[in-house]
Parts: sequence; structure tokens; C-alpha cells
Amino acid sequence: MTETTPTHFPTFEVIPAVDVQDGEVVQLVAGERGTGKRYGDPVEAADRWIEAGASTLHLVDLDGAFEGERANADAIEAVVDAAGDAVGLQLGGGIRTAEDARALLDAGIDRVILGTAAVENPEIVAEISETHPDSVLVSLDAKDGEVVVAGWTEGTGLDPAAAAERYAELGAAGILFTNVDVEGQLEGIDRGAVERVVDAVEIPVVASGGVATVDDVVALKEAGAAAVVVGTALYEGRFTLREAQDAADGADAV
Repeated sequence: MTETTPTHFPTFEVIPAVDVQDGEVVQLVAGERGTGKRYGDPVEAADRWIEAGASTLHLVDLDGAFEGERANADAIEAVVDAAGDAVGLQLGGGIRTAEDARALLDAGIDRVILGTAAVENPEIVAEISETHPDSVLVSLDAKDGEVVVAGWTEGTGLDPAAAAERYAELGAAGILFTNVDVEGQLEGIDRGAVERVVDAVEIPVVASGGVATVDDVVALKEAGAAAVVVGTALYEGRFTLREAQDAADGADAV
């Protein structure tokens, strides 16, 4: 297992997801549009997770991911304003150009998440990193072992581990690896898929998809992930943010 000393994740983090569709928090099932359950106002959700002890919030413009251009800018901006400097913010969904990414970074986002844009133009990672070092997470969303883009609707033929290596060489600060096959289903993670990506790179890997219990959180940490994004399990009250973080922290003592 590759050991890393990540800049953004010096210790393992449990990161709440604030995915926004039509101005509301939504969690999709297996990445399928129209399957989402709604969880209210994004600012209220962000405030809730900050109060619960989050160090980072994971923001996604779901409409932007599907449509290819940011569609919930006002809702996201409201979350950024409400969060202030209380937590780190990472944002994905509909960011397609280096100019868009730089504008968001200059406006208070700590890390931009690039999926489709990075697949279509890998050099965008290096381009953004030149002016904003250590600010790009490349999102590799896997379905049936293949990287998918455009809101998880188009296959690319790319192997996630091989793609991760490529983006690490281009200057990515980390990889966000989402297993779409288990996303939002509360049926558990695919640890092996995460381990393959972790083993391929020396930059941090943030895992996402399928977390149903605190044991899943601990397993992802043991697989070498630098952090885990959790959505549905937190919103459905399967466990609290503190319970998950304490379980991960406690794994160090075992």
C-alpha cells in the first residue's frame, strides 16, 4: 500500500456531501437522474454538517454534471458565503474550463473537482495547477470498472487505476474515486475497487459511493483512502458524522 502525506488530508476525514439539484440537496441512487431523494435547503444542510464537526464539505452541482454547465451557482454561492472560513470546500459539477475553475477558486472554493473536462482535455489539470497549485481533484467515476462521464451517462473505456496515474503525473492534487455501481444504495462499499486506485498513485484518493455503516468508513481508511465522502447514510441517519469520524480515528489505535 502506498503511503502518502497529503497536503489537504493530513489525517483521514469523513466529508459530508451536499449535492444540489434544482436548488435542493439531493442524493441519487447509482448515479441515475430522477432517482434522487430530496433533503432540503443546501445552506441548512451545510450549517448542520459544520455544527456536527465537518472539516470539509463536498459540494456537487448535479444539474451541472448532467448538463455540462453550472446550473446551481446561486445555491452553491449561498453555501460558500454561509460556510466562510469554517471549513474547506470542494466543488464539482459542470466545471468545464480553466477559467471557470480559477474563478471558483478565487471566490472561496478550496478545490475544484473535474470529471468530464479532465477526460476530454487532460491538460486542463496542469493548466489550472500552474496558477492554483494543489487545487484540482480529478473525479474518476466508475461503472462496471470503466470511467464514465457526463453525469455518469457516457463510458470512456478508461481503467480507473490507469487514469489515476495519468492525472497524478499532470499535477492533480488528488483523485475523487466514486463507485457509481454502489452509489446511494446503502448496501456497502467495494473495497477492492478503491484499493486498486490507491495502489496506483501517491497522491490522496478520496473515496465515495456505497457507505452504509461506520465499518464501511473504517474499511475505506484501511484500504488507503485519505478521506471518504458520505451522503445518503448521513442524511438517512444511519450514523452521525461524529460516530463515523470517531470510528475512523479509533482504527489508528487498533
